[in-house]
Order: sequence, then structure tokens, then C-alpha cells
Amino acid sequence: MALGREAIRQNHSVQFVTAATLVAMLAKAHDDGCLEKQLTTLSRPKLLIIDELGYLPFEANAAHLFFQLVSRRYERGSILITSNRSVGEWGSVFGDPMVATAILDRLLHHSAVITIRGDSYWPREKRRSDLLQKAGTTLETNETAKQ
Repeated sequence: MALGREAIRQNHSVQFVTAATLVAMLAKAHDDGCLEKQLTTLSRPKLLIIDELGYLPFEANAAHLFFQLVSRRYERGSILITSNRSVGEWGSVFGDPMVATAILDRLLHHSAVITIRGDSYWPREKRRSDLLQKAGTTLETNETAKQ
């Protein structure tokens, strides 16, 4: 999100969408006969941020729709993808190693891959919150015991 905000600050158009929502949008457009219009719309922003790729596996048709979007944006607009899966696992995410390879060929050309190791932000914040709550409970217990 910080990269998207910085792009906006520098007057670039940005669209943020989760992978699950994106796939649902593309599937609905395909079913409604307006896939071309949806692909054109998704090709407009200078930066398209797709969050949570790999959280849920794609169905075969969804993987092909995603490929069409990546192909449409290839060398025309940037795509930023967050994923909890390494690119080596994308064959299972897309349900087809050939489709995954075709997508990765386009995504990785002219790209930078940033791997973040360690705990994700959310569990770390949850632990901090739990620690604070436990500390507060201990403090309240001690205060009650003193009375």
C-alpha cells in the first residue's frame, strides 16, 4: 500500500485489488460478454496492485483470464503483486505450470522481486496486541489484589 500511495503522490494512477476480487471481476465480465471492456479498464492505471496472490488457488479458467490481463498490461503498465508463495509455487497456484510459466515470463521481464523473510506484519501486530492485553490483565489483577 505504501508503494501505491507513493505512486499516487507522484501523480501516477493506481488501482488496488485483491487477487480473489480480480478473478471474480474477470470471470463475471467473461460470463457477461464484456471481458474486453474489463481488460481495457484494468489496463488504464499506471500501476495495478494485486494483493494476496496465492492465498487461494485459481480455477483453470481464472488462470487463463489472469494471463490475458498480464498480457494486456505487459510493457504498457506496471503490476505489483503481493504473495505468500514463491514464484516456484505458482504452478500450483494457477493449477497449470504452463500458464504459470507464461504469466511469470511476462511479469519477471523488466521486474524486481523483493522477498521479505520473517513474520508477516499481521501476526506480529497480533502478538504485540496480545502482549499488551496480557500485560494489562496482569496489571489489573495486581491492582485488584492490592485493594
